Amino acid sequence: MSALSPVPLPPAALRLAFDATALAANWQALDRLSGAARAGAAVKADAYGLGAARVVPILAQAGCRDWFVAHWCEVPDLLPHVPPASIHVLHGPMNAADVAYARATGVSPVLNSLAQVQRWREAGGGLCDLMVDTGINRLGLPLADLGDPALAGLDIDCCISHLASADEDVAQNAQQLERFNAVRAQVPARRYSLANSAGIALGAPWHADLTRPGIALYGGIVRSELAGVIAPVARPQAAVIQRRQLSAGDRVGYNATFVADRPIAAAVVAVGYADGYLRTWSGRGEFMWQGRALPVLGRVSMDMTIVDATSAPDLAEGDWLDLAYNLPEAAKISGLSQYELLTLLGRRFLREKPRPAS
Repeated sequence: MSALSPVPLPPAALRLAFDATALAANWQALDRLSGAARAGAAVKADAYGLGAARVVPILAQAGCRDWFVAHWCEVPDLLPHVPPASIHVLHGPMNAADVAYARATGVSPVLNSLAQVQRWREAGGGLCDLMVDTGINRLGLPLADLGDPALAGLDIDCCISHLASADEDVAQNAQQLERFNAVRAQVPARRYSLANSAGIALGAPWHADLTRPGIALYGGIVRSELAGVIAPVARPQAAVIQRRQLSAGDRVGYNATFVADRPIAAAVVAVGYADGYLRTWSGRGEFMWQGRALPVLGRVSMDMTIVDATSAPDLAEGDWLDLAYNLPEAAKISGLSQYELLTLLGRRFLREKPRPAS
């Protein structure tokens, strides 16, 4: 109930169906594929949009022990569920407030530059992670900085690097592996980590001690080796707001990009680009109803999408449609990446909160 009204909020018209069994099985499969290494979990961006507070307890029960987020603001969702030292903050301590928070909570900062190393040491130091750039030219110390005296005696739990093109069979993968092996010989740490989801599929030489799957946990298939191994986890669903009958010649949606060439039974669905169902789906997306595909008609609006429901005469207002959202297939159709497809899903999708243990 709202603080302003004694009447309960009506049910949402958008929801994100969630398969906890598939999520746990995906992590276990990726852990097995990691061989002698242990799989952690990238749960940044609110677990790729699925809800970190829901995802983390499931993965922890499945056996996961290391968690990677990008921002410090993502830490509080994890703290009730896992030990602080198992949470690795990839962006590192950019200022004194970040350092103070890391020390107060006990989470693990990932140091990305000599400035961050100095900032951490000046505050008293302690257990940390170190990111080294081996070729993606994003975060991380340049290889030339590894001999700097500031690194001497640094208490490093995990020395990390990140693959740039592991989803492709390119020479850069072997080049980064060669550089990372040189880093391992130069930087003393308890553990070393290089492979993301696609890197796991590259094979044992890339696995090191700890792998960091992300998109594959949530149903993404970024290399062919993962097909048949990884199962879908999330299924966006939207309610039908209204049915209407179109006649030949009727124009549909903004700018009349679709004109009916025959009588069509249309349905207006409560999802639009404000929810992450972008205009790229206009005229090319589909919704599913009891095994039947209902094509998108015209342009996706901010809050609504219109579909051809002629093949679903039993579809009624208030019924739920599944967005056709198999990640690799949807990426090919939409032109969006599998990562974008999940992380774009907006806050109006109902994400069930985890139930407390009885």
